Amino acid sequence: MLIGREKEIQELRQAYDSDESKFVAIFGRRRIGKTYLVREVFQDNFAFTYSGMAQASTKEQLQRFYLTLKSQGFKGGAYPNNWIEAFYMLEQYLEGLPEGKKVVFLDELPWMDGPKSSFMPAFENFWNAWASARKDILLIVCGSATSWMVKKILKNRGGLHNRLNNQIHLQPFNLHECELYAKSINLPLERQEIMEAYMVFGGIPFYWSLLNKSLSLPQNIDTLFFGRTPKLGNEFKELYSSLFKQSEPYLDIITALAKKKIGMTREEIITNANLATNGQLTKYLEDLENCGFIRRYQAIGSKTKNALYQLIDNFTLFYFKFMEGKKNTDANYWSKIQMASIFNTWCGLAFERICLLHSEQIKKALGISGVITTEYSWRTAATDEHSGAQIDLLIDRSDKAINLCEIKYSDGPYTIDKKYMENIRNKATLFRQLTKTRKGIALTMITSYGLVKNSYSMNNIHSQITADDLFMDA
Repeated sequence: MLIGREKEIQELRQAYDSDESKFVAIFGRRRIGKTYLVREVFQDNFAFTYSGMAQASTKEQLQRFYLTLKSQGFKGGAYPNNWIEAFYMLEQYLEGLPEGKKVVFLDELPWMDGPKSSFMPAFENFWNAWASARKDILLIVCGSATSWMVKKILKNRGGLHNRLNNQIHLQPFNLHECELYAKSINLPLERQEIMEAYMVFGGIPFYWSLLNKSLSLPQNIDTLFFGRTPKLGNEFKELYSSLFKQSEPYLDIITALAKKKIGMTREEIITNANLATNGQLTKYLEDLENCGFIRRYQAIGSKTKNALYQLIDNFTLFYFKFMEGKKNTDANYWSKIQMASIFNTWCGLAFERICLLHSEQIKKALGISGVITTEYSWRTAATDEHSGAQIDLLIDRSDKAINLCEIKYSDGPYTIDKKYMENIRNKATLFRQLTKTRKGIALTMITSYGLVKNSYSMNNIHSQITADDLFMDA
């Protein structure tokens, strides 16, 4: 059963219904559901489908490609010696099929492109010289190695330049989609539990599929990460090694960014990750951004060259906080820390990230969905003139207003007292003073369960957002 993905489903169906041959590329991080999407949309009604093999030689790939062709009805002879011959066999097989649209699905395409395999010229020739000249081929390619997909397919400067008809960047589920998915597999989770699961797994469908409905959420997390044989114990290393052939510099960047909540400039990344000052950093950052691990944003008043790169992947941040460098032998660790300060502090920070990732839902709740915005955190260090300040989330709007958002995660309605109200006002004053913004500042509270009604919440807060608002379908 497909949850969400309405836009992607529509794109695939439109490509199938076209009177011309179409070439579609689907990319996204590991475990995001690329293969599942294609198989569900077409119900396995493929003219031909093949999935590249990890760490296989070109000879092994060609042998498996040929055997797959044979299993699906090809009557040809000997094994192909190269990819040119392999794709020629595919052409012969497809030409022998009855009239009608023929869906060719090549999964994990990057794995087929081995060293000195000459895969790409053969693949380009298959599409350019044969498939695109027909009217009955829908070619769909997928790959978890996002950097390869972007370089070799989306931004190809060779034979596939401008030949791609559709590109689908599959994104993680939002809270609304996670709630729908949890219900579809009968997980008895309330919204607070879904929120806390999202803090760990993000919106990666595969991780959610591992949850056992007979266990509580803390028990599930113990089993998956802290048990004797945890299913996701090595997921972090496998995740990055599957996406990037040389994962070390990417991990160095991620490790550096994990240390600073609001993000770092390029110069700070170079210093903290101990990287060379060359053009490779741009590629690394673009790859990480395409995978959804980081985001690039411009803080108010800063120059383009001082853009910040912020780590936003929930699973990665969970790993660094509770697993990296820790030899935890307690199989019930997560269950035991549920009332501890380390858990409560982490929930507060993770809730801030969730709000950032659900800015469209926040905008919808505020009634500003149609307004162009930029979202970012803001911090200034203490000086002799002021005590410094940190703002959780700023929504900088094109209609000459800024929502200054304070984010609080708690088990019940949050109470604003005199001291806290003064703190918010001081932040707003300092922000206006240092940024010299002339926009109106609207004080906005984002909380788990709303605010306790008192003079401060009713007379000083311009708008309130609750966790329920983040579950909207925006």
